[in-house]
Amino acid sequence: MSDRGYPDAVADEFTAPPTEFTDREDRTVELRPYENTEREREALVEMYDSFDPADRAQGIPPGGEERIREWLDAILGGECRNVIAWCGDEVAGHATLVPDGDAYELAIFVHQEYQRAGIGTYLIRGLLGHGQAEGIEKVWLTVERWNRAAVSLYKKIGFETSDAESFELEMGLRLNPDAEREEPDEDQ
Repeated sequence: MSDRGYPDAVADEFTAPPTEFTDREDRTVELRPYENTEREREALVEMYDSFDPADRAQGIPPGGEERIREWLDAILGGECRNVIAWCGDEVAGHATLVPDGDAYELAIFVHQEYQRAGIGTYLIRGLLGHGQAEGIEKVWLTVERWNRAAVSLYKKIGFETSDAESFELEMGLRLNPDAEREEPDEDQ
């Protein structure tokens, strides 16, 4: 068990992918769960290989194709949940839920050519919908406190700050009712 705090209330329902939307640049973007195909994996490697180093946070995504492939090996398999934002045949963004004890850590990346077009909002909502459909109960993330746009988005979605002691904020969200939490008996 972790010491992280999560809201008591379960978040609103999010739409699970596949979904499609038009971004602010009038591009059609499709959100799809990662299906472990070579095409998807290579498209992700390509996106991350051209990712602007200035947009990296906490050392991720890593730089260099070999390190990118090793990192993707860790987050694309097992109990991880992944959603990709596609603009045609190009990956515009990727979001992942990585198991961490009794919860999942969220990470989201939007390629610099697609930023500030609303894709990140759709991507995070799609990932959370995918997590809800998969029965994930709790999600947490860290965000640099100066990243006001991201903090505002996470709060709007329902994340609550659970730790603000460093230059990063830790935020939590309850996606589904906790199976271990006792629900009050209505007859009592």
